Amino acid sequence: MRKALFPAVITLITLTVLVGTSGCGSGATQASPLRFGGPKSGAALHATPPGKRSLVQWPTRPISFEEESRVGGAGENTPIGVTTLHGPKSGFTGKVWVWAPPEYYEKRNARKGFPVMEALPGAYGFPVNYWIGSDLKLEENLARWSKNGTSLPFIVVMPVLNPNDKQYYDGSDIPGQPKIGTWLSQDVPDLVRQNFRTLKTRDAWAVMGSSSGGFAALKNVLQHPETFKVAIPNGPDIVPDSPLWNGHAKEERENNPEVLARRLIARGGPPVYLAFQDGSRENTVLPKVRKFIARYGHGPVHTRLQIVPGGTHSAQTYVQGLGEGTMRWVSARMQGPTA
Repeated sequence: MRKALFPAVITLITLTVLVGTSGCGSGATQASPLRFGGPKSGAALHATPPGKRSLVQWPTRPISFEEESRVGGAGENTPIGVTTLHGPKSGFTGKVWVWAPPEYYEKRNARKGFPVMEALPGAYGFPVNYWIGSDLKLEENLARWSKNGTSLPFIVVMPVLNPNDKQYYDGSDIPGQPKIGTWLSQDVPDLVRQNFRTLKTRDAWAVMGSSSGGFAALKNVLQHPETFKVAIPNGPDIVPDSPLWNGHAKEERENNPEVLARRLIARGGPPVYLAFQDGSRENTVLPKVRKFIARYGHGPVHTRLQIVPGGTHSAQTYVQGLGEGTMRWVSARMQGPTA
């Protein structure tokens, strides 16, 4: 599915991202270093940490990011930063983009931790993560929805999904290959904790993805419910399909969302929330999603399906769905900013 429908869309979006960022003062020679420890005045970075009973996870090892671009409109000119992360647990090295909402910089929130959304692209998701693109306006829309009360103000982290554009790695640790599962579920969240005011609870962590990234989102929440509470799988594959699993049937089974869902149900939790999104014209994907929900959407596995009228297997469709109900449902089940 992901091979047949998504490459052309991703190519177009990737080109748009590259062209858009090249002309907005975010090139290597013009980028400025930035940190995300606190408000623009720097007050939060130097604030006295709250007591032990607080949910706030204060930055532990902040680094400087390069400015990639700025988010306009409701985003109030907030920056998207980028760094190259050498994953200490996975051993994988790749780019990660980050963004904090306008509320994060406000002095009144200087002692508050914020919820996090890891956003994964479709297709190969390399060498860029298309959610940074000004054409999709993910960050601008999240800022707008936060202001009108239909979404929490999320920190968004956008890693590359694969180590190259040759194979799919199913967001997993495939034997003999780069440990992309560990990269997505441990190294990338650790980077956020080290650089942002986050929260010490799984209730504040979500992962969203589209197509191949939707599979990774679905799988990682079911596999790591101690880390993530919510997944937003957009037009996802339901079972692993990377050719790199050949000869590794046992490990492939350990990364199969159907198997993981059955196990989670059998042991009674912890509860996870799966906010599926599909376009009404996704004739191949939608029946598989409905089947998964019918089989596994009970007990600790809570599900919701947002169908976008006239929608296709595309990131634009999924952004539309986020605003038509998904973000309200997700936000109601997560922890918002708190001190």
